[in-house]
This record gives sequence, structure tokens and C-alpha cells, in this order.
Amino acid sequence: MLENYLPIVVFVVLGILFGVGPIIAGFLLAPFKPDTEKTSPYECGFEAFEDARMKFDVRFYLVAILFIIFDLEIAFLFPWAVVLDELGTFGLLAMGVFLLILVVGFIYEWRKGALEWE
Repeated sequence: MLENYLPIVVFVVLGILFGVGPIIAGFLLAPFKPDTEKTSPYECGFEAFEDARMKFDVRFYLVAILFIIFDLEIAFLFPWAVVLDELGTFGLLAMGVFLLILVVGFIYEWRKGALEWE
């Protein structure tokens, strides 16, 4: 019974070693030479000039949400394409309705100007 879990345990241990090993090696092998230039806050080549907690424009969040929506659409398309032969006509029509709803939403946001950047 426990021999069935051995490959999983080996996989988890190797995953942890590959994830944590380079970090530990970096701490052990890298030279520690602090310098004022290395420890200073860095932002695009010049000193920070504003507070990091400033308000962002709503358009940033809108674009991020739109990206997530259309990214999830692609995430649904790949498994559907793999089993399309098994789903038949019903699966094709269901995905057609799904894509139609997304296209209608895309046209709506396009007409409302959500994709315009000023």
C-alpha cells in the first residue's frame, strides 16, 4: 500500500530540492558585500519620487480584468478541443454559445471605450 505513494514522495522531495536548493546555494556561495548603491531603493534607474501607495487609475484594473476574462476563455478552449470528437454536435453548439456571449461582451466593452487608452 505505501509503495504506491513512494513516487509521489520522491517527486515532492525533488520539487522542494529544485525550488529551495538554488536559494540556499545563493546564500552560501554568493559574496556578501553590502554597498549603498546595492541597498538603495531602485525604480527604473532613478530614485523613487512618490509614495508607493499612490492611487492607480481604474483603467489598469479594467485591463487586468479583461485580460483574465479572455485568458480564461482560452483555458476553456484547449480541453474542449481535445474532446471535441466525443462531444459531438452538442459540444460544438455549447462552445459556440459560449464564444458568442464572449464576443457580445467584447463588442460591448469596445463600444463603451474600455479598450481606449488616453
